Amino acid sequence: MLRRHHFSLAPLQTPWVQRQIGLNPDESLVEMKLLAADGRTYGGADALVQIARRIWWAWPLFAVAQIPGAMILLRAVYRWIAANRNCLNGSCRIPLRKKWLDWFPLAVLPAAAVAIQLQFEPWVFMCVLALAVFFGCKWLIWRRACAAGKRGFGVRSLAFLFAWPGMDANKFLTGQVTGVSGPALWIFAATKTIVGAALFWFAANDTFHLAPLLTGWLGIIGGIIFVHFGGFHLLALAWRSAGVAADPVMRAPLLAKSLADFWGARWNTAFNILVHNLAFRPLARRAGVAWATLGVFLISGVIHDLVISLPARGGFGLPTGYFVLQGVGVLIERSKIGRTLGLGGGVRGRLFMFLFTLGPAYWLFHPTFIRNVILPMLHALGAT
Repeated sequence: MLRRHHFSLAPLQTPWVQRQIGLNPDESLVEMKLLAADGRTYGGADALVQIARRIWWAWPLFAVAQIPGAMILLRAVYRWIAANRNCLNGSCRIPLRKKWLDWFPLAVLPAAAVAIQLQFEPWVFMCVLALAVFFGCKWLIWRRACAAGKRGFGVRSLAFLFAWPGMDANKFLTGQVTGVSGPALWIFAATKTIVGAALFWFAANDTFHLAPLLTGWLGIIGGIIFVHFGGFHLLALAWRSAGVAADPVMRAPLLAKSLADFWGARWNTAFNILVHNLAFRPLARRAGVAWATLGVFLISGVIHDLVISLPARGGFGLPTGYFVLQGVGVLIERSKIGRTLGLGGGVRGRLFMFLFTLGPAYWLFHPTFIRNVILPMLHALGAT
């Protein structure tokens, strides 16, 4: 019927479709898309209305959609049907397992860390709180993987919980790789680890006699390179040599072609997998892709505010503002104006990415955090 009315069909996973409408692969199963002849893209209920506009017997739906407020209702109905379409055969009537145990550690561990924060120095409290959030999330992801039929208790599960920073439990618990990584990768990972450790050591010992804020930033950069880029890469290579499917957490973020590529596929993919499974998919089904995107970045900002601003006892809201700005940038990049300006790739896409990520970075690691947390940590670790 659609073809008779001059509509062509293509899977949303088709590469040229994703490029043409600026679609992130993770969004493919959220809603249908309509690419109009004039280049405009419509999604979900808006797409259905545009299709109805061109079919005589469905035209009344288009007319109803012109009533003020009607599209709000139509979009809500569409999202509800999309979220529950698999329940039409009664399968959703199967009682779900109790999930309180999945979320219990994520609720209790950070709360316990906050309750005893006065027992620690601010930088120690930051580490304890970050680990509490991390292991709470680890437990939640592991429980969900076990419920989906993946491997339960065993060496592989213990390794995922305590010896691997990634959050792709399904892949780590059941995936296998063959072949040993070449020496070039090991040398590259080791080099990053050494460089990061050296930068952190220079900051801790105030080797360059920089201004306090610059010393703090040098320590932050060195720590990130040492742990996230170097140490985690070495750990990934070790697990892959053992036959376990463990991809590096950082995937060359400096080579990102766009802001969406930077946050969605390259920077800290462990956190990206976590929030995509726990937040983006549920939000997208209920509120649409745009609001889900902003929601995920808002959640990320709140978590960073908890781990950064709370130990610093100041700068509240700045990390949240930073990540909300990143979400706005991703939406601008995917908008019609963004596609027209070529912000989704190429030189302009890279410049746009660097502008949004580096420009307001001082909101993320704000001066209060550096003065009250990072500098005391560097002094404690570098004191001789």
